[in-house]
Amino acid sequence: MLTKKQLDLLEFIHKRVQRDGVPPSFDEMKAALDLRSKSGIHRLITALEERGFIHRLAHRARAIEIVKLPESLGGEPSVGFRPRVIDGDRPAGRRPAAAVPVSASAVDLPVMGRIAAGVPIEAISHVSHQVAVPGSMLSSSGEHYALEVRGDSMIGAGINDGDVVVIRETASADNGDIVVALVEDHEATLKRFFRRGGSIALEAANPAYETRVFAEDKVKVQGKLVGLIRTY
Repeated sequence: MLTKKQLDLLEFIHKRVQRDGVPPSFDEMKAALDLRSKSGIHRLITALEERGFIHRLAHRARAIEIVKLPESLGGEPSVGFRPRVIDGDRPAGRRPAAAVPVSASAVDLPVMGRIAAGVPIEAISHVSHQVAVPGSMLSSSGEHYALEVRGDSMIGAGINDGDVVVIRETASADNGDIVVALVEDHEATLKRFFRRGGSIALEAANPAYETRVFAEDKVKVQGKLVGLIRTY
């Protein structure tokens, strides 16, 4: 969700690009939004880029490309990640609970350990147990696996501590995707993915956590979120 200032700036840039074919200058943005300094514009531009609405082209003056628009400005509805939650009963002891009654349409996925939705924890790559997942939750291509969530940094996306997330293996991601990111080859975390030029931003869905920015070669995408299983 954009703040009013962010939305006002995006609308101003969009209208100027439509009218003139080029985005406005920072001075023009500052005057249009009645801000006292350019630093406020820089913060708004950065926020819009982090959220995947614009892209700044390096080494070019006034080079701002609009990637998408919110519905209020005529853009396509933003679906994002809406958890496909499968409820199950809390298992006794360490036995995993089947998300749905096991049937011909259910698939057993390996639970590969725990993933941090908070401060990154060390990745655990061994299989701890299996979990039954409806076949309809899985995409037709690619391998899938599951991870146990620890932490609350993704609660704004409907992902709670203790959930089991279903991941499709992939090494690529688009801005705004929720991914399993391997940081510096030893820490794994579940975050929204944003590319900023030569850097990667991993953004939480909880205002209590700051966005973490790394050099591109320090982050490897291990998969995208496709669903989750919740027990009570």
